[in-house]
Amino acid sequence: MVMDLHGRDVHSRDLRYFVAVAQELHFTRAAERLFVSQPALSKQIRALERQLGADLFVRDHRGVRLTSVGAALLPHAQQVLQSWQLGNEAVERAKTEERATLSVGMSTRPARGGLLPAVRSRFSEAHPAAVIRLRQVGWDDASAGLADGTADVAFIWLPLPGMERYEWVVVAEEPRRVALPESHRLAALDEVDFADLADEPFLALPESAGALRDYWLATDARAGRPPRIGAEIASTDETYEALVDGRGICLVAAGNAPLITLGGVVTRPVRGITPSRFALAWRAGEDRRPLVGAYIKACGDALGRAE
Repeated sequence: MVMDLHGRDVHSRDLRYFVAVAQELHFTRAAERLFVSQPALSKQIRALERQLGADLFVRDHRGVRLTSVGAALLPHAQQVLQSWQLGNEAVERAKTEERATLSVGMSTRPARGGLLPAVRSRFSEAHPAAVIRLRQVGWDDASAGLADGTADVAFIWLPLPGMERYEWVVVAEEPRRVALPESHRLAALDEVDFADLADEPFLALPESAGALRDYWLATDARAGRPPRIGAEIASTDETYEALVDGRGICLVAAGNAPLITLGGVVTRPVRGITPSRFALAWRAGEDRRPLVGAYIKACGDALGRAE
């Protein structure tokens, strides 16, 4: 509803009826267009004229014409109806969005400190009709589905290939440990210097992982010497099997160590390398969907309350 000059409510229906007659300049055709009877339309227009205190149409033997008051009202009535239509469309989009599915990509399940259920709980509290779909992505895609658009947000390891394309918030920072067969000559040590690992064959992520592959090979700590690649690995299972088979060693985040120390494999702290960073990421510079922003906020709230 809108208000007239005297503070009384004017319904959008009244404006629709008025605009239809103004455009058709014929009550019968306008009534047919509105799917109402001609007497009901005429009655409604008369009621609107009484409410406004002025005639909107001249009705005589020559037909129907707008009065000067009607002509003054028409563009404003059309603007109000257009704004109302846009408002309705915005509401429908928002309702659809609320019922939509948010795809959350990950190559490593973020079990750290119960983060994932904490984020889900806060997100679902604010958007109960939305559906979260967790999507496990292979290690050949370091973006966990962000790059090809199959994930709306993703839990990833930094650095990402093409980092300028993304924004992120770090959710965990963990030391990197070395995973090696329990029969390895360095397995008996409590802590290992990276210099003692530099000439060992390493398990490497697929080349498509780009900067992330280099990071887990610790190329920045090798003083320009290229790493020896014992095998490529694209999953936790492949990593474990390659370690047990003695095809190489690898660096892992401390939080992931339990995933591969299943028997025959141990991990040890490493001196001389930087800690790993686990993050929630999303595509930058886009018209962000409300649910994406809501998930980011839920993650921030979960981290803030956990501190």
